[in-house]
Amino acid sequence: MQQLLNGVFIGSIYALFAIGFTLVFGILDRLNLTHPAVFAVSAFVGIELVADAGLTVWVALPIVLVLGAVLGLVIERVAFRPLKNRPDAHFAGLISSIALAGMFIALLQWRYGPDTRRFPAGSFPETPIEFGGVAVTVLQVAILLISVVLMIGLTWLVARSRLGRGMRAIAENPTAAKVLGINVDRVTSVTFAISSALGGVAGALFAMNVNSAQLGMGAAIELKGLAVIIVGGMGSLPGALIGGLALGLAEVFAVQYIGSSWRDLIAFGLLFLILLVRPQGLFGARKVREV
Repeated sequence: MQQLLNGVFIGSIYALFAIGFTLVFGILDRLNLTHPAVFAVSAFVGIELVADAGLTVWVALPIVLVLGAVLGLVIERVAFRPLKNRPDAHFAGLISSIALAGMFIALLQWRYGPDTRRFPAGSFPETPIEFGGVAVTVLQVAILLISVVLMIGLTWLVARSRLGRGMRAIAENPTAAKVLGINVDRVTSVTFAISSALGGVAGALFAMNVNSAQLGMGAAIELKGLAVIIVGGMGSLPGALIGGLALGLAEVFAVQYIGSSWRDLIAFGLLFLILLVRPQGLFGARKVREV
């Protein structure tokens, strides 16, 4: 039971990261590889806000969310919008996002250096709460609640709001959506902002969970995020949620019962197994290519 809860806690962070990742792909059909860099930048800034500015983690988290949204707007304006009318916009945007991610990491290294950064002692309550033989910390409960609230809020936004209807129309056909009067550029910018805000909060929560932030943390979670959205189904928000939880549980149980060195082998083995059984992912739909 303890390992099940631990898997849910880390899986909720993976899911939050992957939902932001797949949001841009599912609606705009663009793969934004700057997303892992936003994850790392937000973690470092979150630690600085607490360690150097003296804010509490609960005040730092909303600031990190806003920072992530601003970075999303910058990513859309710099890496994607100038290339949107090119015939190879998909591939060009992919390469452009990789380049921008490298610039973000370079700025991060210039600002903080190569060393690992940590939250100062006493930044969050560490006293465990025990019930039924299971111990959880207030921080773990907060991570789970924040992740669930953000995921529910995003689901409502996409399904019920006017902005969400615009997103779904663009996902179906951007040209038709423009003819119907939808401001495609504005909806695109907001989609990037929401996506990066989720990625930024995921980065700060991950740093809080392990109490460390490293320059390579974005690259480490990038493959896991891609694995999650492939397992769940490219562009599927429920799929990213289930895929993130499945990956978190697979990692925790692999470490507990086999060994820490088997963690990634088991997690990515799960990816291959699901792709063999269901190539389109758990919640993905088969696409027919027309010639």
